[in-house]
Amino acid sequence: MFEALREKLSSVFSKLNSKGKLSEADVDNALREVRRSLLEADVDYKVAKDLIAKIRERSVKLEVLSSITANERISTIVYEELISLMGKSEKLIISPKPPTVILMAGLQGSGKTTTTVKLAIHLKNSHNPLVVACDLRRPAAVEQLRVLAENAKVNFYGHEGKNVLDVVREAVKFAETHMNDVIILDTAGRLHIDEELMTELKDITKVLPPHEKILVVDSMMGQEAVNAAKSFHELLNLTGLILTKLDGDARGGSALAIRAVTGVPVKFAGVGENTDALEVFSPERMAGRIMGMGDIQGLVEKVKAAGISEEAIKTSPGKIAKQFNLEMLLTQFEQIEKMGPIDKLAGMIPGMDKIKNFRTEDIDAKSLKRQKAIIQSMTPEERRNPKIIKGSRRRRIAEGSGTSVQMVNQLLAQYEQMKKLFKTFSSNSGGGRKLRSLFGFK
Repeated sequence: MFEALREKLSSVFSKLNSKGKLSEADVDNALREVRRSLLEADVDYKVAKDLIAKIRERSVKLEVLSSITANERISTIVYEELISLMGKSEKLIISPKPPTVILMAGLQGSGKTTTTVKLAIHLKNSHNPLVVACDLRRPAAVEQLRVLAENAKVNFYGHEGKNVLDVVREAVKFAETHMNDVIILDTAGRLHIDEELMTELKDITKVLPPHEKILVVDSMMGQEAVNAAKSFHELLNLTGLILTKLDGDARGGSALAIRAVTGVPVKFAGVGENTDALEVFSPERMAGRIMGMGDIQGLVEKVKAAGISEEAIKTSPGKIAKQFNLEMLLTQFEQIEKMGPIDKLAGMIPGMDKIKNFRTEDIDAKSLKRQKAIIQSMTPEERRNPKIIKGSRRRRIAEGSGTSVQMVNQLLAQYEQMKKLFKTFSSNSGGGRKLRSLFGFK
């Protein structure tokens, strides 16, 4: 989502690389570009103006240090102020006396029903959640939630044709008999905020007072998302926000400014269509990705979720370099596939966008399947000893995998580059220790 903003900020900071000591004019010129980039990303004008003022105040006061460049100095301040703008991450409120009640509100089309199930899945590790269909007006809304809950193996309660307040009362009894300690209410949405919608939401809160009142916001709506959040907060006194569609290609400024404008913390972010694509919102990680610093923490979480063992991480780079062959490369491809879309993983790696000629489309899912097919078309001997793969073997492998000899050559060249990388890593002092510490292992 923040690709355009990231590229523009990167361009601004790169212009400062040639600068030694920064003058106020240099700072003003750079921040003028930063402000323009923020406005183009759909950040609220007042929020952008206040942010730039804070960055400028800090930038002109700092003494120049010989150990850092002008680029590093300004970009660090921007990074820290972006974090401050988005506020501290706050945990979901869980009542010490069950059940915890979470009311999910939002405009129609924001992804509220799907997000309700995503939140239930997130809570499944430590709780027994129940999702309740309170949207009795939209056609098939109850059935949609029932199917999603069933696929996610989450308890569901809903009853079409009844009054919504009766459904809520009956859901409490259902939760008691099924030992559900969290009740998530998927309320009705509208195309716009109206009195009928707000009256219904307020009536629900009187029957079953919620511990959390969460608004699901479509981050692709731009400034309209911020305006909707303000209106809901004035009427409901929200306790949290969930931003959906952060994996989309919109400008994304609303995600940056919504906390500053509403004062309501963003607690989760929807980063995909799958029911497990919900992340705890982290301002540090978000700011890091906007600044092109990657998201190592998010990458590590995906590595662990994919089931890559501690033993695999412990293996020293030197040992890998000696043993590394195409069998091992095939295993790596299979593990990468488990971690999710390749272009998103690449965006988590610091500096990946600065690599010359790097294109995420070169490492998409289709490309990965092609490379797997090439290795799978090899004999066991060829996988273990790629040096024997000469002209006639390459033609046979290309035909067997439905690719070309050029693609086979590219894969073998990538393999050789990876082998050299492991050798370089193993020759550096503490290389294995750094690799293990990166993935959180002692």
